[in-house]
Amino acid sequence: MPLVSILNELKKAQAGGYAIPCFDTFEMHGTLGIFEAAEAQRAPVMIGLYTAMFDRPNPRAFTEYVRILAQEASVPVSIILDHGASFEHCIKALHVGFTDVMYDGSRLPFEENVATTRMVVQAAHAVGAAVEAELGHVGTGSDYSQFGALGKGFTDPALVEQFVEQTGVDFLAIAIGTAHGLYDGEPTLALDLLADIRRRVEIPLVLHGGSGLSDEQFQAAIAGGIQKINIFTNLAVESGRRMTEHARDPRPSLFSMTNQIREAFRDECARLFDVFGTTGQA
Repeated sequence: MPLVSILNELKKAQAGGYAIPCFDTFEMHGTLGIFEAAEAQRAPVMIGLYTAMFDRPNPRAFTEYVRILAQEASVPVSIILDHGASFEHCIKALHVGFTDVMYDGSRLPFEENVATTRMVVQAAHAVGAAVEAELGHVGTGSDYSQFGALGKGFTDPALVEQFVEQTGVDFLAIAIGTAHGLYDGEPTLALDLLADIRRRVEIPLVLHGGSGLSDEQFQAAIAGGIQKINIFTNLAVESGRRMTEHARDPRPSLFSMTNQIREAFRDECARLFDVFGTTGQA
């Protein structure tokens, strides 16, 4: 199946009341596990590649690996730049074949975020790609008690309509109580804020920092209007746990160790497809 921009799939998810996961990856074993899970569950999927790859040598190489797997898949697959750090990174991602890009100007003043997001949207739409942006800021879990638990950095619903109208962005990441990485404390979602934002705009909404939420919290967010959920830490933690456990076997090998990564990604991705309602939607 050809690679696809994820926008139409997100609109289907919005109409159907489910969410599409964006699984971040950076190496081949976990990536294989994602594709195995998507095929087994017959689920559309987004593969997220982090923006830092464009500050390293040969960013095209791993992109091509993922692109070939996606082209050989029988389910819809999008490759999206995750947390694009600049306009230049977004353009580089489009140049090497990403189907969608996220530009993250969430730390910038509102006007600057709008201006750069608008430029990214114009460039991406010219080549058939969709754009995600972030309004409000999703911080790191290690600092959660200092911001998320206090409601700091949350998306201002009064700015959402203006941001969407002025940028033309296709889907929007919002800050409603999640964080990237492992949480210092228990995550709490501001579902009333999500409901307010959902009433104001029609475009698909995105939840970053999904790892660490309970299945019930995921499903409450989806019921409240989230259509895309980003996941990485869950996958990394489970991979590390399995490799550590396997290393205690009498004769672990390189192949059996790396196989733990593939199986961990496969199993956790399959589970989350079920939790998000994505299974069977391809």
